[in-house]
Amino acid sequence: MKNGEFPEGKYTLRAKIDLSSGNFCMRDPVIYRIKYVEHHRQGTKWCIFPMYDFAHPIQDALEGITHSLCSLEYEIHRPLYDWVINNVDLEYKPCPPRQIEFARLNLTHTVMSKRHLRSLVENGIVDGWDDPRMPTLCGLRRRGYTADSILDFIGRIGVSKSNSLVDIRLLESCIRDELNAKAQRRICVPHPVKVVIDNYPEDKTEYFSVPNNPNDPKAGTREVPFTKELYIDADDFAEVPPPKFFRMKPDGEVRLMGAYIAKCVGIDKNEDGSVKQIHCTVDLDAGNGNPLDGRKIKGTIHWLSAPYAIDTNVVLYENMFTLENVADMPEGKTYADFMNPNSAVEINGAKVEPSLADAKAGEKFQFVRLGYFAVDSKYPNRFNRIVELKGSFKA
Repeated sequence: MKNGEFPEGKYTLRAKIDLSSGNFCMRDPVIYRIKYVEHHRQGTKWCIFPMYDFAHPIQDALEGITHSLCSLEYEIHRPLYDWVINNVDLEYKPCPPRQIEFARLNLTHTVMSKRHLRSLVENGIVDGWDDPRMPTLCGLRRRGYTADSILDFIGRIGVSKSNSLVDIRLLESCIRDELNAKAQRRICVPHPVKVVIDNYPEDKTEYFSVPNNPNDPKAGTREVPFTKELYIDADDFAEVPPPKFFRMKPDGEVRLMGAYIAKCVGIDKNEDGSVKQIHCTVDLDAGNGNPLDGRKIKGTIHWLSAPYAIDTNVVLYENMFTLENVADMPEGKTYADFMNPNSAVEINGAKVEPSLADAKAGEKFQFVRLGYFAVDSKYPNRFNRIVELKGSFKA
């Protein structure tokens, strides 16, 4: 076999251990097979290759591994692992390795099998192994998850011998808890609508001081420009408002976050009837404080100065699959049948504040009222949503 005298697949080398064993792995397991392929280090020097069950314990022993951790399906292979350790002539430092099995991690709405993840990549369903929806380390990193949040998650769920399904909202809760304390706040308007302040000077720009993180006084403040023309989000305006709508509406007052109180006094429309721009007046006497006459303002919305706003793209991520337990897929169905169409929604033409002009890949921020976002490592002018601000999971 070693000399290449036989064709591939013709023969294998087996270890006759105990042909009467109730464990099939301990009868006559294959330990070498013929394979005519080029090795990444040895080239074509060898045409025989060891099987995993034979190579694994030897490699662990050579590398000084003390505990070889693997998933439950390898429990039946442990007697063979121990047999190899006890029957090869190796010096164990510091001690012979042991194999210990545990239940694999399964997350809701997620597939963890490498075979199925490879299928998603090869079929172009996702944008490579580092797609931010993928449960791979490179995918989680690109999305914005930190090492601390993943370690916190693993510490919370622990290690078990029982197969279980972990709610992915627990992982989201871990990164949310971390970034709530650390991430600086910034303003993003994903669906901008222009607002014109009719009683504000054309050529005036003033700056309002906004905290970088209300939970961390040491984070300081930043200056946000205010001008005659602003952007607000389309979701913050309703021409015919539903009940208890406390955002901008005709003849209604709303507080522009950290700045003036604004009142909608008119609407310009496009030919198709959509809103072109909104006209408002602001209470210049009250400034960024409370109204002098004591009237109550219930709603607060975020905004950006139109001349200073920066164009960008944001991607809103959701669960990859609509099926909670992907392992319970109905017969005759495939992963593609349960792919969430909203798992990645890219919004082009979003606006962000000028302080984000120099944001670097991987930097993380809380976009006010939208969630936690990270600068994409592949596309610097794109922000990936890591997680929404609030979740329903009770940690």
